[in-house]
Amino acid sequence: MTETPTVGLRVVKLSAENYKRLSAVEITPDVDAATVTIAGRNAQGKSSVLDAIWAALSNTAAAKGTTTTRPIRDGEKTARVTVDLGDIIVTRKWEGDKNTLTVESVDGARFPSPQKMLDDLIGRLSFDPLAFASLPAKQQQAELLNLVELPFNPAELAAKRKGLFDQRADIGRDGKQLKGQLDGYPLPAVDLPEAELSVSQLVSELRAAQEQEQARVDAERVAERASHVIAEAEETLKVARHDLEVAQERLTGLPEMRDLAAILSVIETQIDNAETINAAVRTEADRKRIELQANAKRDEYKSLTAKIEQLDKSKTDGLAAATFPVDGLGFDDDGVTYNGVPFAQASSAERLRVSVAMAMELNPKIRVIRIADGSLLDSENLAVIEAMASEQGFQVWIEVVDETGAIGVVIEDGAVKA
Repeated sequence: MTETPTVGLRVVKLSAENYKRLSAVEITPDVDAATVTIAGRNAQGKSSVLDAIWAALSNTAAAKGTTTTRPIRDGEKTARVTVDLGDIIVTRKWEGDKNTLTVESVDGARFPSPQKMLDDLIGRLSFDPLAFASLPAKQQQAELLNLVELPFNPAELAAKRKGLFDQRADIGRDGKQLKGQLDGYPLPAVDLPEAELSVSQLVSELRAAQEQEQARVDAERVAERASHVIAEAEETLKVARHDLEVAQERLTGLPEMRDLAAILSVIETQIDNAETINAAVRTEADRKRIELQANAKRDEYKSLTAKIEQLDKSKTDGLAAATFPVDGLGFDDDGVTYNGVPFAQASSAERLRVSVAMAMELNPKIRVIRIADGSLLDSENLAVIEAMASEQGFQVWIEVVDETGAIGVVIEDGAVKA
């Protein structure tokens, strides 16, 4: 049985006929070269060379990075791409709307399920490190999230956090408004009763005290008259003494005159100040009500803050448990981070190194990477890519615009220029 190769596959030879802009191309890279430069003027077929590799290896992966509804060169009926990867040779042919795939080992044996075998080998072959480094932050984040298996749904977590954050902001705004109202209420200068005073009750108490005062006056008059009668007439002494005893008994159940005066004074003062006191009681009741509302908002705010912190902890724990393509990579609400800072704030060299390392991590078995806009790279960055590719055993295909014809494999009018 033919064994499936597992590691270290690179393009040994590429042949393409009538694919997209290509007429007939055959490229045999230097076996020791870490980079393969495809050069030439615009619209000559450079991109078609890089696309051909991915189109041959993956019918679906090709569509991700090399989408075309017309793989066959204009005026032709069929197209073919053959990619020799050393251990296996992959050939894909197009005719009309259909394509066929064959995968052979070096001894000519064919794999019975060629696409499944390739799918087991390829990673994200269309991943372009230079394109990733230049993406907007949100698109970088989306690309990274497609590559990482997380124990939570980032979009759902972000939406839930935003909902809690907005709810907390509303509560905080209400709490500040209540605090402002509360600060407008003065604290009472004196102790106030819990409820407003009842003027009618105070009047009733006043009348009762007045009646007691009148009763004492009446009793004193009776006592005085009785004493006078005793002094004037002995014969009425018995009656007078009886009256005296009765009056004294009544006096026993009544308060002293000075106590009655004090009671009357307190009640009269309360009646005079009832409206003022009641207004203060009402104000204090309003202040306490608003204070309770403010306290409730503060407690609710703290509760939502705790929930947000729990969500943040879940995200932090999830990120800590996740395996990212490159150490130090992560993401926040705004985009991708590297070593805790926004990826865009990293140096251009760091961004390039990280992006190339990601591409290598995503393609561990077929070690081929594409860079579609290599003209943007200066000599220093090209040297960085070449060094990384050489160290990791990768082959980087780089497309550059060049009109000198002095560098790389030159493509002109769909063919390799002699």
